Amino acid sequence: MAKDNNTNSKKPKFNSWWIYGIIAVLLIGFQYFSSENFSSAKKTTTSELQDYLRNGDVDKILIITNTNQAKVFLTNEALEKEVHKDIVSKPIIPSSGSVAQYTLDYGDLAIFQNEITAIKKENNLDTVVEFGKESNFFADILISLLPFVIIIGIWIYLMRRMSGGGGGGAGGQIFNIGKSKAKLFDEKTDTRTSFKDVAGLEGAKEEVEEIVEFLRNPDKYTSLGGKIPKGALLVGPPGTGKTLLAKAVAGEAKVPFFSLSGSDFVEMFVGVGASRVRDLFKQAKDKSPAIIFIDEIDAIGRARGKNNFTGSNDERENTLNQLLTEMDGFGTNTNVIVLAATNRADVLDKALMRAGRFDRQIYVDLPDIRERKEIFEVHLRPIKTLETLDLEFLARQTPGFSGADIANVCNEAALIAARNEKKAVDKQDFLDAVDRIVGGLEKKNKIITPGEKKTIAYHEAGHATTSWMLEHAAPLVKVTIVPRGQSLGAAWYLPEERLIVRPEQMLDEMCATLGGRAAEKVIFNKISTGALSDLEKVTKQARAMVTVYGLNDEIGNLTYYDSSGQDSYGFSKPYSEETARKIDEEISKIIEEQYQRAIEVLTEHKDKLTVLAERLLEKEVIFKEDLEKIFGERLFTDEDKKLESTIIEDTTVNNTQEDTNK
Repeated sequence: MAKDNNTNSKKPKFNSWWIYGIIAVLLIGFQYFSSENFSSAKKTTTSELQDYLRNGDVDKILIITNTNQAKVFLTNEALEKEVHKDIVSKPIIPSSGSVAQYTLDYGDLAIFQNEITAIKKENNLDTVVEFGKESNFFADILISLLPFVIIIGIWIYLMRRMSGGGGGGAGGQIFNIGKSKAKLFDEKTDTRTSFKDVAGLEGAKEEVEEIVEFLRNPDKYTSLGGKIPKGALLVGPPGTGKTLLAKAVAGEAKVPFFSLSGSDFVEMFVGVGASRVRDLFKQAKDKSPAIIFIDEIDAIGRARGKNNFTGSNDERENTLNQLLTEMDGFGTNTNVIVLAATNRADVLDKALMRAGRFDRQIYVDLPDIRERKEIFEVHLRPIKTLETLDLEFLARQTPGFSGADIANVCNEAALIAARNEKKAVDKQDFLDAVDRIVGGLEKKNKIITPGEKKTIAYHEAGHATTSWMLEHAAPLVKVTIVPRGQSLGAAWYLPEERLIVRPEQMLDEMCATLGGRAAEKVIFNKISTGALSDLEKVTKQARAMVTVYGLNDEIGNLTYYDSSGQDSYGFSKPYSEETARKIDEEISKIIEEQYQRAIEVLTEHKDKLTVLAERLLEKEVIFKEDLEKIFGERLFTDEDKKLESTIIEDTTVNNTQEDTNK
């Protein structure tokens, strides 16, 4: 039976173009068969015809006036002669009328007719001369219908192109443009992703697994009076695994799974989006219990009334209204659950977020160190690595990395190992991959003058010295003055992954960030444009302390941050001009205090700063061990920092010309 099924599945599918091809072949065939290619008559000339006439062999001559051709019919006695032995007595295609033995093409009709008449009189012949016209029925039909066929074919082609599809199916014709473009997941043919392939995301995975269980065994919950949730919204930063989680639901659920993107509802025609929403939910109801997954729902789910300055009717709002109605409108959807994913939950419409539509909002956060280790285990399965590879060490090297970033690290490490002709990927390849992704590609051939190189070295040494001497600053483990990406120098730190940050921690970090410019001031008594990224970073931190977190005594316990995003389109500040001036003063005061503090620290340890910079000029890359030889063991140790510590890059010295332009 299996063999028969395979045989049937390999049969070619019917296509409407086959019919057009058969009709075309038939028309061409009729034209070909009715032409002189299949005639039994033999070609002759005017002089030969005259000889046949004089010999009395011609019974009748039929002159076709519209084709300048004549057909010659011989007598029965002439057919017995040796000269006409090559003539076929029977036609290739049977015909009800008489068949000509010869055909010829004449020139001028009057001359041809006069010659025949003269020979008849001269030899006293009774040969019949007739005139007629020849027509081809199929050729006439083809010529008359061909323009209409071409016009209709072009029209059908344009309509199919406008509707965005080729053959049949949803969207294949102009009348199906309002059909849903959702893809129905087939667990037999599509690549199946299970919850085992989703590392980390324990809380989110548990919530989604329960939704699958709702559809598999609804009586377990409805027997106690509970209701199946209408929908779940996956919210989180890009690359954290929202779409992957939905793929796992498609792989695990034993129910129909419709998948599409929010942009699939958007079309150039009015009303198409709402029509596609209706068709999508109609298909889901027909196959219920079912799951609908809408990726990037913010494409149609943005809050209504925003950015509609023209006052015109917004097609996106009509689509959203229809989606709201289908999810929890007058008609109840039984056993149809809607999953959606977005990284911009703050811009979604409040009506979409209320209970009864998206009952659950599942936050998919960036993975912690334990979850990063699990993600590495998943992505390292197809990669050949050394058996001694420490996954916990790799997890510590990637703080703030999402699941997509970790997948990129694994792939980049494999490429680096292959580039170096290695048989397996080792620890150094992963470190190089992290450096490559975070900082960019090394540019060892970049032309830098000795004076610029010395400035860069002291700048990076200033960062290293201040971060090593301050309690809450992240200690530095690697410094390089080799250009990488857009930076002329780079430093890697060991920051801790904090859930809350105190003012002294932020101030120490700002002081360490300003250590590069402070070092230039202490050593050269000059400053440069190389601290652009440092100034940008500390300005944002200081502004956040004053206006967001309420950590400034002068401004007080106030915040001007709106988590709902409602003020993102506002044209006025939520504070007075006097408060704005006071905010600017406090921001400048915080930054200047930390800058002077960095100068004091570097002035106190100027000799060690010089030794560190000279070693950096000599080696171009130094590590934590070099700092311990110069400064000694770091006084501030914290077991929690060691647990969550990892390596990241701070691009401190940017290209001078680019910074000047900025």
